[in-house]
Amino acid sequence: MTSSAADRSSLLPPDAVPFAAGRDADIYSLDDGWVLRRYRNGHPVRDEADFMRHVARHGYPVPAVREVTGADMVIQRLDGPTLGDAAIAGDLTGAELGRIHADLHRRLHAIPAPSGTPGRVVVHGDLHPLNVIATDDGPVVIDWRNAEEGTAEFDIAMTAIICAQVALDPSFEALTPLVREALATYLENSIDPTPGLAAALEVRGNNPTLTPEELALLPAQEALIREHL
Repeated sequence: MTSSAADRSSLLPPDAVPFAAGRDADIYSLDDGWVLRRYRNGHPVRDEADFMRHVARHGYPVPAVREVTGADMVIQRLDGPTLGDAAIAGDLTGAELGRIHADLHRRLHAIPAPSGTPGRVVVHGDLHPLNVIATDDGPVVIDWRNAEEGTAEFDIAMTAIICAQVALDPSFEALTPLVREALATYLENSIDPTPGLAAALEVRGNNPTLTPEELALLPAQEALIREHL
């Protein structure tokens, strides 16, 4: 039975403070095993949770989902740094980062779409080093808000676009060699994303969370990706 929104809110003290936050969601600790993830704008999480449960049934590494109500989702607590943090700390090379992401996408795209539509796969839509947790049991993929049915080429193109943004953003200049190596290795070990590149660039260009400066980098991101194809 799914609890009401009021019941879900009561899980948190009135003065609860998130211990982690992304661009549009906050994470609150419930206990040693579970956390509550809440979208600030009230975005419903039912579809996101359904995709997570679907890939989990096929053995894909994703946090377990315990309960969903409105914009709140109670999910398994994960211990470990993101792959991005691990790479910055020197625990992973750019090449290792690229190979891990290529493998995670290969495994994801082998899972049939929930609808069973031929040619459609589960698309994560935001698979990058900060959305993968390096746990003791291996990498686990988080943040499935953009999950949908689609093509593998689109999903791979989206990851390449996100990595290319970091590689080209002057504010991340110290990470440029690492991310460029990761991007090159990722594309070398993935299928050709060209058929999905235009659609992914369009979706990325319509992302309301991107700044004007980030949007201005899109043409250069496309050029960098095409250098490796």
